[in-house]
Amino acid sequence: MSDQLRKHVGSQRDHPPWKDIKFRCAFHNTIYDVLKSRGFRETENEMDFDLFWCDKEWIHEVFDHIHLQAHQRVNHFRNHYELTRKDLLVKNIRRAQRQALKEHRCSPCRVGPIPAQGFAACSPTTFVLPLEYSMFVEEFKKQQANGAIWIMKPVGKSQGRGIFLFDKLSQVSSWRQDPKWMRIQKEGEKPKLRNGDEEEEEKKEAEPYVVQRYLSDPLLIGGKKFDLRLYVLVTSYSPLTVYLYRSGFARFSHARFSMDTADLSDAMIHLTNVAVQKHNDHYDEKRGGKWDLHSLKMHLMMTEDPKKVHQLFEDMQNVILFSLLSVQKVMIQDKHCFELYGYDIMISKDFKPWLIEVNASPSLSANTVTDYEMKFALLDDVLTVLDFEKYLQGTEDQIGGFDVLYRNGVRVGPPATAAYRSRLGCCNNREEQLRRLAQHLAGEERNRTPPPPSAVPGRRRR
Repeated sequence: MSDQLRKHVGSQRDHPPWKDIKFRCAFHNTIYDVLKSRGFRETENEMDFDLFWCDKEWIHEVFDHIHLQAHQRVNHFRNHYELTRKDLLVKNIRRAQRQALKEHRCSPCRVGPIPAQGFAACSPTTFVLPLEYSMFVEEFKKQQANGAIWIMKPVGKSQGRGIFLFDKLSQVSSWRQDPKWMRIQKEGEKPKLRNGDEEEEEKKEAEPYVVQRYLSDPLLIGGKKFDLRLYVLVTSYSPLTVYLYRSGFARFSHARFSMDTADLSDAMIHLTNVAVQKHNDHYDEKRGGKWDLHSLKMHLMMTEDPKKVHQLFEDMQNVILFSLLSVQKVMIQDKHCFELYGYDIMISKDFKPWLIEVNASPSLSANTVTDYEMKFALLDDVLTVLDFEKYLQGTEDQIGGFDVLYRNGVRVGPPATAAYRSRLGCCNNREEQLRRLAQHLAGEERNRTPPPPSAVPGRRRR
């Protein structure tokens, strides 16, 4: 913190507000470091906290049985799985698409793009098995002549577990005939979770799967496949309030991409998850198989048509927004809740983004110094947006590295005269923005205390 702000703090009150903020944290990784660095006080009291960064298990087992005070916040919504379980995400997108199409047909003046197209663009052709097995078989036979490849994923597992590719129905016949896969979750039944992973507790009954048309023509760099991890902060579903982080990263495979039949079972080629790639003999521990989003965008700007690149990043922004709109009406709104989502997006060769999945608990552990710095800044900005210290006015369009994407039913973005429609992947000027915020608070609101310690670059205690 600068000397100027220290003097300003001392002139306003004996104890700066961040010293009064108490937290609980279920994890000892980057988020714990950020909470401590901001001067928040850790508490062992189960209910005496301002912020509890909990795991999903606590939400499902405890949250419904307690009463929180107005100032208390937790980092998950009650039914977050409506967005983060693959099968429920598909169901919600389909429903929103049907509703949007119905409203468009009933509209007296049908002008402009059809909103249903935005929902349809969120994900590739997808079926939920075993419920939609017959429909899948019908589509499979239609696409068989084109040499289509399909990918199967358990609805609630992460880190690439249980995923496999296939091009013949016989390769899933044993799965279909096994009675344990025929358990279908009842309508309204909450998924049972364990250890923060989206998997059912009952070991004897495996989850349903989703099966999707595999993206066989992904955009490659250096002959290798990659996907993107983007970060989205939702502070409310009613009204929907969405912040999109400028930074993110691409995760690369460590083997050259191939669609040869013999390579379909090679996870090193087809799955970009760090949990998979770190076992490769050529794994780059220094870079962690990652490339930051800004560098990726600059590379594409130099090798492709800039207009096409700008359109790609705007389209990715649209995919994020439409996926959130698809669950807005079914998500249980709670003023105590917020959520930091990890979006996984794949890009096809024709520069079209595809939503792979949404993670309710994106990894906050770091495998490189660069990764730690990026996640530290991300989480620091999350806490600034949440504004426990009550510094913000609520009208800011940028806070740290976060840009407001949607607020009060209206999209927020660059001015209409801008050459681009998304700041995603742009230079993350969070330190400059936080410095301006600090100067504004210190200079124009003398009757209030200054911004949190993290608002001034250079203050970071490890």
